[in-house]
Amino acid sequence: MDPITRSLLDTDFYKLLMLQFIWKNFPRTRANFTLINRTNSVRLGNMVNVAQLQEQLEATRRLRFRKSELVWLAGNTFYGRRGIFEPAFLDWLEHDFQLSEFDLSVRDGQLQLQFEGLWSGTSMWEIYALSEIGELKTRAALKPLSELELDILYARAKTRLWEKMERLRGVPCLNITDFGTRRRHSFLWHEYVVNSMRDTIGDCFSGTSNAYLAYKHDLEAIGTNGHELPMAMAALARDDEELRGSQYALLELWQQSYQGELLILLPDTFGTTQFLRGAPDWVANWTGQRIDSKDTYVAGDEYIAWLERHGCDPRQKRLIASDALDVEQILGLHAYFAGTLLNGASPDDFRSAGDFHDPRRWIPERRIRFSAGWGTLLTNDFRGCNPQGNDGFNPVGLVCKLSEVDGRPAVKLSDNYSKALGDAKEAERYRRVFGVAGVADVPVLT
Repeated sequence: MDPITRSLLDTDFYKLLMLQFIWKNFPRTRANFTLINRTNSVRLGNMVNVAQLQEQLEATRRLRFRKSELVWLAGNTFYGRRGIFEPAFLDWLEHDFQLSEFDLSVRDGQLQLQFEGLWSGTSMWEIYALSEIGELKTRAALKPLSELELDILYARAKTRLWEKMERLRGVPCLNITDFGTRRRHSFLWHEYVVNSMRDTIGDCFSGTSNAYLAYKHDLEAIGTNGHELPMAMAALARDDEELRGSQYALLELWQQSYQGELLILLPDTFGTTQFLRGAPDWVANWTGQRIDSKDTYVAGDEYIAWLERHGCDPRQKRLIASDALDVEQILGLHAYFAGTLLNGASPDDFRSAGDFHDPRRWIPERRIRFSAGWGTLLTNDFRGCNPQGNDGFNPVGLVCKLSEVDGRPAVKLSDNYSKALGDAKEAERYRRVFGVAGVADVPVLT
């Protein structure tokens, strides 16, 4: 077997930060994670060899953190701070951490995969499972290609990557992070892309969310927190009033553990508009906001206006875009938010961004510190590259999300109806509690 996951660090850095938070605050809480294929027209159960997936998952479950990896976590500086990971947590990682068991089957051509156990043992499965399924899908699509066809496939993908990097190279004040682990083409391609970005766009490339690649290549590890935390807090709420306040109770608990650049809001779990409308004043002291499911122009303007109403200077805050980005969207959003505002332009002028390399078109006027978390279309853009012409390399909208906490259903509403997850009856209850202000219904790309 050629293992896909060779290290437990081969995951998003924020999973490690969240794991320490779970270990410290919810050591006995149980949680289920469930695989969901949003692109249900793609029958992954017919494309991926289930026996091979079983073998890969079992091999991952046997992995343990290496001494050198734990030394890196203990001694490295993250976000300018050493010692983010507590010695007791690192000791637990070395001696007691254990991935939970899993249940795998195929139904109606779709993979059925669930992880059940202690939250500390199920949370980390999310990225391992997604990247392993994605790479097995890639291996299956590669199998029928001849040597020449393989050369053509990767030559086309490299050319596309180069063209994207060329458009980004030299753009002033640009800040891009690799967010592409979960839906990458393969580990080796992911590594190639990250090294190419570092070598080509230089300081514009701020780092990677992948902890192993950061460790291996001496890059900045980037990440804060994800939707599973507010989803779990909400699921544990005893009544509607506690449910409504759970999103802010989580922030209080998080800031007891982390400070500085790790205080990034992710307000869209139950809707950004309601979150900001009801947020206590102290939330404005957090460092910034990540946008994951709302139109980034709309959400960014909404956040800036909210900061101004709370007496904060938005230029000192950070805005992170992370939803289905590609080079056009990155350039347009950067020009709109980050250091360059075209005179008299509206968001619609930026949605199909032209060439923003020419500084003569720019007016220096930073509105907020903008960063782009570039995911699927950085590490898995093989659309149209297959010389056989089929779409077997196209990315699939696969997620592995928290589905149950201590026997209670978990729900994610999102700013996009198409991204909502969870039991339908419970989701309706959540909508009654949180409302639907600012929620839209738009297609999900990945």
